[in-house]
Amino acid sequence: MAAGRSKRTRMTSAIPSVEVQPLTPDRFPDLAALFEEGGDPKWCWCTYFRFRGRDWSNSTAARNRAELQSLTKRKLAPGLVAYRDDRAVGWVSLAPREDYERLASSKVLAPVDEVPVWSIVCFVVSRRSRRQGVAAALLAAAIEYARSHSATTLEAYPVEVPKGERIPSANAFHGTLSMFERAGFTVVERRQWNATSPVRPIVRRAL
Repeated sequence: MAAGRSKRTRMTSAIPSVEVQPLTPDRFPDLAALFEEGGDPKWCWCTYFRFRGRDWSNSTAARNRAELQSLTKRKLAPGLVAYRDDRAVGWVSLAPREDYERLASSKVLAPVDEVPVWSIVCFVVSRRSRRQGVAAALLAAAIEYARSHSATTLEAYPVEVPKGERIPSANAFHGTLSMFERAGFTVVERRQWNATSPVRPIVRRAL
């Protein structure tokens, strides 16, 4: 954890060894160290859903990093960081749905109705901390954070993993349906891009 930062209120964590904090400018280097471990976060810096038409061909890692860093200056944090032993081990991106331009233009993730919602779009967990409850701790903190900022409904777009099966971590960045269901979310709709594509559940929880 970066030295010299001001103290902030600790958010509730689902596991005692994990502390979850909103992303602020002084915490950005901690998140950067997590994203630099590799994989898609090292390129997209969790900006993919915030900009319509953003892809690998029309952006750069440096630009994406700068845009996420600029969001930390707003009053509303662009997401939450999980710490263990003063090291960032996880991240969740959440915000009012309208902050994510790509959702508005998505066929599969288009609005269900006119209910104002906050959306959870992405989780990142350090390779060394996977399958240790970090994502669940982030989800619990996300519920608390959204509620504390007057959100009334929280929405997410998890992947549904058949019982007894596993999927690559890179395919589970939306979180799994079972994790959301354990946190009190229910499926409000299921959609497909076409007949051969996976079914994507949309889940909600009232706050």
